[in-house]
This record gives sequence, structure tokens and C-alpha cells, in this order.
Amino acid sequence: MATQSQNKGTELEKKLVDIQAKRVEEDAMSLAQRIGLPFSDLKSAPIDIDALTLIDEETARKSQVAAIIKNGVNLTVITLNPEDGETAKTLKALGDKGFKVSIIIVSSATLEKVLARYKTAKAPDVFKIGAIEIKEETLKEYESQIKDLADIKNKVTRISATEMLEILIAGALRLEASDIHFEPEAQETRLRYRLDGVLNDVTAIDKDSYARTLNRIKVLSKLKLNIHSSPQDGRFTIKETSIDIEVRVSVLPSEFGETVVMRLLDPRTIKAKLEDLGMREDLLKTVQEQLEKSTGAILTTGPTGSGKTTTLYAFIQHLNSPGTKIITIEDPIEYHITGISQTQVDSKKGYTFANGLRAIVRQDPDIILVGEIRDLETADIALQAALTGHLVLSTIHTNDAAGTIPRLIDLGIQPQIIAPAINMAMAQRLVRKLCQKCKIEDRLEPEMLEELKKQLEPIQSKYKLPKLDGSLKVYFPGKCKECNETGYKGRVGVYEAFIITKEMERLILKTPAISDIRDLAVSQGMITMLQDAYMKLLEGVTSVEEIKRILG
Repeated sequence: MATQSQNKGTELEKKLVDIQAKRVEEDAMSLAQRIGLPFSDLKSAPIDIDALTLIDEETARKSQVAAIIKNGVNLTVITLNPEDGETAKTLKALGDKGFKVSIIIVSSATLEKVLARYKTAKAPDVFKIGAIEIKEETLKEYESQIKDLADIKNKVTRISATEMLEILIAGALRLEASDIHFEPEAQETRLRYRLDGVLNDVTAIDKDSYARTLNRIKVLSKLKLNIHSSPQDGRFTIKETSIDIEVRVSVLPSEFGETVVMRLLDPRTIKAKLEDLGMREDLLKTVQEQLEKSTGAILTTGPTGSGKTTTLYAFIQHLNSPGTKIITIEDPIEYHITGISQTQVDSKKGYTFANGLRAIVRQDPDIILVGEIRDLETADIALQAALTGHLVLSTIHTNDAAGTIPRLIDLGIQPQIIAPAINMAMAQRLVRKLCQKCKIEDRLEPEMLEELKKQLEPIQSKYKLPKLDGSLKVYFPGKCKECNETGYKGRVGVYEAFIITKEMERLILKTPAISDIRDLAVSQGMITMLQDAYMKLLEGVTSVEEIKRILG
């Protein structure tokens, strides 16, 4: 009798649950009818995992929205009530990303079944718009499987499009690549890494995989999915336990599709100390002396990619102390440094280098870093600040150190302001370092030996250089897995710099040519970038081929 009673109780309980579920479903159907949207129990509808993971689980549960079908920019989502505040916010965010959203009303039971699929979804954890978290253990697992470019090629050919972005980022971090390039061609997309400033082919990926990866990059970077014929720029953050890695994204339309360049700003790769930049001992001592001054400007110059920003950050790290106020104005902020105030140019809001610099001066800083001097107004304010009790650090675009002065004059600065305002002008380039495991020792060709003698004999006794004759041996690139068969691993700076002496100040007042400034600087002991590079050749740091590639 007891068992019969229990069975009846269970049956009654099941009936009540069914009645309640049916009532909830009917309420959902009534709501759908009232607001003019379709209703579904999703019993026969497939769930697209790539669509589901466009919204992270936390946001999906909080706003009671789940994406179930994605076809290009068309996205189908399910929800309990689109008029709910949190729901409306998530739907708007999807629209802002460029999705055309179609809404289906479902019951709470149906929504819960779909949300349960997050447990089996293998997509990465996307926690908020514009931010991707790669769990540290996942990243380490990927990195442990990647030793060289060949490993990445093998992995890319075997993984799903969903995992591709993680593998490519993990591989780039493992190999210390600065950029990831996607370049669509007629039949497939070429994938390349920039390693030590040089592009290296990784593999080719099919059109479908690239389309999925491109959409995912756009979603993460808050770019519009439905725009394909105009350039777009965005960024997202890879969050790890100890550091945040910023990724700058540039999308550009091309003949066969949209090309993408992702620049990885990994704070672990930045040279934190002056000693790590590769300066000669005598130049390092000069730089340290100039950084100890409380007023004046130090300008570093060179083309894009020559390491100017890295040098400025090393200067700032050297000067950073509790008793010093440092403010920067940058475009953009590439690396965040604890203990200093960093501001970013925003031309859309009218915050330029010039008016930002005006505001910074009123903040009573000891040291000001200006990302780049591009125009007369910025140059004028920066040099006036250097004359009125501030140490100013900045960059300017010229080919060599001597070109700094004529460039400022070209911008419209009076020579009588330049001469007393500047303490030091420096130019630099980055050359690849030979792989220490596979470099090959050999003699130079006679023509190259003559060129070396011509450049280095004037400074041979000063730096105690070896004999520059037929017995001289230097190193050439080899090939091994350690350097991805390139013969090089890492980069180092080559420099030239001069300080403003009384003689140089008098020369500047005459509005001199670049050649006049260079001749005086060399006569006063300046080592040129080419001489610096050749000394690194003698030390076995770099090669003849690399010096020719960078310095001509």
C-alpha cells in the first residue's frame, strides 16, 4: 500500500511539473504573440557553437540571451523577454558590433537547455566585449607544443577555426613575434609572423577558416562585421594572471579580401634597462649623464620600427623614482609603466600632442615624454618646456642624428631656441643578432675588408679593435631549429649621438646643412651608426648581410 501511495505521489508531482512547464511555455507564447516575434521550443533546431560563444556565459545568463545560429552578419538569438533591461543592453551590444539580430522567444526551460551547452563548448572564454581571456594554463599548454614555425604550421592544418586564433597568438608569444599578418590571395590566405623585424611565412589557410577567424578578430576588436570596403582599427586585451597583453588590430580591404595585421604588445619583451639596449659603454655613460640633467631635451630619431619607443621607455624606467613626477603623452600608449602618469592622444576628442602638452606643463612634472614631435606647435611647446625647468624626451622622424636640427628648423623653430633647448640628439636602427648556436666563422671578402678598414681605422686605437687585415674572421648566419632556420635570434640597437657643445651651439645659430652638423659631431668624437654596426660585427653580434640590409 505504501509503495502504491508513493507511486501516486510521484505521478502527481510529475503532472504538476508538466502543468507548470506548459503554463510557462504558454506565457512565453503569449508574450511572443503580443510583441510580434516568433516562438520556438527548439526541439528540432541545431545549436551553432561558434554562434553560442559570441556571447560569454556570464553575460548570457545575466541577460538571458543566447546566440544559436550565425550566418555571416546575420545572428539568431533566443531570449525570454527582449524588453528586459539587461537583455536589451546585450542585444544593443550585438547590433553595435555589426550583427543583424533576429530574435526568437523561448521558455525558461528551453533557454536553460541551450545555456547548458556552454559546458561542452570548446571555444575560448570571452568575458567582455573587446577582451579575450586565454587561461594561463591553456596558453602554457599551447606554448609547450610549439618550438618553431614548423610546429605552428602543423597545428594550423589540424585545428578547427574556433581554436585557430588561440594557437596563432600562443605561437606568436612563444616565438616572440611582434606581428601576425593575414594576407588573402586568390585561393587561400597567407599567414606570416614578423620575427625580429622580418616577415616569415608560417602557412596558408583556407578561405572558410580565414572568414571565421576574421569575424572573431573583428568581434573581439569591436569592429563592424558588415564593413568590408573601408579600413578599420581596433584593439583587444589578452588577460593573463600576471600581465595584460594589448593587441592592436588593423583591417584593410584588398583585392582578394580583407588583410589583417595584429600587433602584439607584450610587456615582457620591452627592454626595461638602459644596459639592455646594446649601447657601447662610452655612449651608455654619455646617455646616463644627459638623463641626470633636470632641464633640456633629448631627441631620438629614426624610421618607423627602429626602436625609438623602446629607447624612450628605457629612459623612463631609468628615471622612474618616488621623488620624480613623470607624465607622458603618447599615440597610442604601447606599454603601461607603474609609477608614471600616461595619457593618450585622441584627435576625435580634440586631444592632440600640442594641447595635451600644454595641459601637462601645468601639472608641474619633472620629466615629460612626448611620443613624437610632428608639427611646429608640438615642437615649440616641447622646446619651451625644455627651456623652463623640465627634462623633455621625444622622437622626431629623420634619417640620422645630424638631421634632427634641420628638421626642427624646417618645422619652423628658430635656431636660437633649438641651440639652448636640446641636450642631445640620437639616431638608431635595430639589427638582428646572429643565432649563437649556429653562427659560422669565416673570412671577409677583400672588398668588404677594405670597406671595414675605411670606416674603422679612424677609431681603431680609441676602441682597441683587432687588426683589420686578411687574418680577420667574423661570423655569418647559419641555420638551426633554435632560430627557425633564419640564422638570427633577437635584435640589438646601433646608435649615433652627439651632445650640444658650445661649438655645436654656434653652428646651429647659422642654420647649417646636415653635412656640416655631421662633420662637426664626428670631429668631436661621434661614432656613426655604421661604425657602431661594424664594431658589433667584429664582436660576433651581427653579420655583414644584416648591416647592409639595415644601413645600406
